Amino acid sequence: MDEKTRTEIEAQVFRDLVEHLRTRTDVQNIDLMNLAGFCRNCLSKWYRAAAEQQGIELSYDDAREIVYGMPYEEWKAAYQTEASDPQNQKFQESH
Repeated sequence: MDEKTRTEIEAQVFRDLVEHLRTRTDVQNIDLMNLAGFCRNCLSKWYRAAAEQQGIELSYDDAREIVYGMPYEEWKAAYQTEASDPQNQKFQESH
């Protein structure tokens, strides 16, 4: 597989992952962190870092909006729930 094709496939996989996470608003970031070690905010940070490597300035809030599909505060108000004690405990143990 040539580099251009690989990059195009990887880009589509990323878009599909982001779209999947946008539709699975029932999956909380803490659950993602506890199970996979990354969450939507991590993706946002990685997106911002990749943009900066290309010389593109992108704020963390703008990167989050790309990943969440809306401003983070809007997503948080609509979908984020309070983490349970077991979720918080698992997070503390793994980090």
